[in-house]
Amino acid sequence: MAVAVRKYTDADIPDMVRIWNEVVDEGVAFPQTEDLSVEEGAEFFAQQTYCGVAEDSDNKEVCGMYILHPNNIGRCGHLCNASYAVDAKKRGMHTGEAMVKDCLLQAKKEGFGILQFNAVVATNASARHLYEKLGFVLLGTVPGGFRKNDGSYEDICLYYHTL
Repeated sequence: MAVAVRKYTDADIPDMVRIWNEVVDEGVAFPQTEDLSVEEGAEFFAQQTYCGVAEDSDNKEVCGMYILHPNNIGRCGHLCNASYAVDAKKRGMHTGEAMVKDCLLQAKKEGFGILQFNAVVATNASARHLYEKLGFVLLGTVPGGFRKNDGSYEDICLYYHTL
């Protein structure tokens, strides 16, 4: 499967919401606990600095999505943050890597200087491996910073990448 990453359109919103909600429902990566409706998703995605979708180049099916937005304001406004979601059926096919690489380019185009991840769940080995492969620097770990669906807590890792 070849993947192309592009800016989202309104036609992508139902697929973006489906993929986003899949990750939320798994309860092992995103801090959100509630699913988005298509209407809520449209509003949420429109509020971001940039949203990208990954699509299968062969059949044009959306297989992943990401959001990019400021991580802070004012004197720290040059820091941005992003979240990535890949359709469970399409994981392990380098979709995430294509989206992170695109996000780094988009963040720089938007004028950000640093991409910072505040809460990468420590047991999310594939994401952590990818971030480190792409040059993200591990800042540290917050013990018990993420509550899983079963009520237990996992450590979170903070990463950054200079743009």
